[in-house]
Amino acid sequence: MGVTERDARGEDILYGFLHMLQPAEGDGPRVNMDTVLLAGFTRLKEGERALELGCAHGAVSLILAKRYPQAHVEGLDIQPHLVELARENAALNRLAANTAFRCGDLRGVRALYPHQSFDAVVVNPPYEDPGFGRRSDSEASRVARQGEQCTLTDVCAAAKYLLKNKGRLYMVMRALRLAETMSHLRAHGLEPRTLLAVHPTPAKNASVFLAEARRGGGPALTMLPPLYIYDRCGEYTDELMKYYRPEGPQRA
Repeated sequence: MGVTERDARGEDILYGFLHMLQPAEGDGPRVNMDTVLLAGFTRLKEGERALELGCAHGAVSLILAKRYPQAHVEGLDIQPHLVELARENAALNRLAANTAFRCGDLRGVRALYPHQSFDAVVVNPPYEDPGFGRRSDSEASRVARQGEQCTLTDVCAAAKYLLKNKGRLYMVMRALRLAETMSHLRAHGLEPRTLLAVHPTPAKNASVFLAEARRGGGPALTMLPPLYIYDRCGEYTDELMKYYRPEGPQRA
């Protein structure tokens, strides 16, 4: 099935920045706020190579490819139908020249990519490791959200192998797993360098966090000011809306 046959399911994201073909309900993760936050938190430089682990239908990878046209962005996912959709989305948005999508298991990255071959790795890991939470009826959802094909340890091990020395890992994860995530990162030689807590409102605890870790980096963590999704009047905050701009939020 080609791009033109799927156009009816296409949706504009980031107010028309990209036009994305989305998986059917229950057939894979769709674009959500975590997608936008992770893409906005990630920073790439001219000439760098980045890899998104668990790229699904390519939303984060393609946002990065369009924002950083002088970088090369690749995506890896274990589900073939999502990789096919990612390739179609790259063609639809005229981003095939600086992107590539591959079907494979991140637990086997040593057979897929050379050691230390990327400047940046980007990932939205499953929020639960296997055995936690109610098991979804959808296989695609279990793979994407409940870690049936990888654990947080698997993600960190893959990132360590893939990243060059001083290369950067960008990640979004549930706030309740912050301490566990920091422990896994450091155990794999990935030193947390920047942390951003995301709160639903100023009066509520953080729901997720965004982290940048560096392979072989020193222990110097910067805690950014918190990001609030809604203000006290129930409106999206100006800071959140920066993530939806074509250029994304600016950060030193």
